[in-house]
Amino acid sequence: MTEERKTTTGHSLALLTILIWGTTFISTKILLIDFTPVEILFFRFLLGYVVLILIYSRPVRTASFREELLFMAAGLCGVTLYFLIENIALVYTLASNVGVIVSIAPFLTAVLAHFFLEGEKLHRQFLFGFGIALTGIILIGLNGSFILKLNPLGDLLAFLAPAVWAVYSVLMRKISQRNYHTIGSTRRVFFYGLLFIIPALFLFEFHLDLGRLGNMTNLSNMLFLSLGASALCFVTWNRAVGFLGAVKTSVYIYLVPVITVFASLLILQEQITWVTGLGTGLTLLGSLISEGKTNKVTSSA
Repeated sequence: MTEERKTTTGHSLALLTILIWGTTFISTKILLIDFTPVEILFFRFLLGYVVLILIYSRPVRTASFREELLFMAAGLCGVTLYFLIENIALVYTLASNVGVIVSIAPFLTAVLAHFFLEGEKLHRQFLFGFGIALTGIILIGLNGSFILKLNPLGDLLAFLAPAVWAVYSVLMRKISQRNYHTIGSTRRVFFYGLLFIIPALFLFEFHLDLGRLGNMTNLSNMLFLSLGASALCFVTWNRAVGFLGAVKTSVYIYLVPVITVFASLLILQEQITWVTGLGTGLTLLGSLISEGKTNKVTSSA
């Protein structure tokens, strides 16, 4: 595959992933009515893992224990910690707060990549774009009310989520450079993520009550999170990271709150205020500015 085709494919995969991930806050909020955060996390990735096994069952053989540690750390950060922290945060704070806070993930990813990845250095244009995008994201979160409802515990947890996602992004970039099969490596990450979730099942409220999935609303949202947002999107996202690099791919996370706003409009019939519209425009502008610089930085990915 040529470098130009890799770049085009990487952008397409990243955009597809973000289009789906931008609606997951709504599905998670709906499921939190009948499920605890750890139950959503466990069922979501268990179903996703089963699907990945059915699609690609070949074992992934690592060259050394050090490489195995990469998969273990990626599973811990990208599956167990990120989603457990985010789901718990949604219990204690507003979805809009979480949506705004987790959008600093590209900045944190860029900082880590600057120190731990070759060819992905932090530049002023990226920071400028980040500032514009974050301003837009904050306006979207406020949604025209100009009332910032702070929930210390939930908001603090929401700040931890993008930090562990940044670590995951750097780890997946390192894994992708070893040319493992994308579905196979994603399945292995899921395996370790599920393994690390097991202790949480005893620490938090967990009930193996599948009867709740008899409700079509619960079933459809769980399948969406499992098959779409997990099994499919982790494969497409990891592939995009392999093609574009950790920093360049992470820029697409800026679009999550934008997509969430439009999904809320279509699904929940929520109105879009002029402030939200302004925030959407600033977010898109900031992502384009950041992306413009990272094109030069990571084109050799």
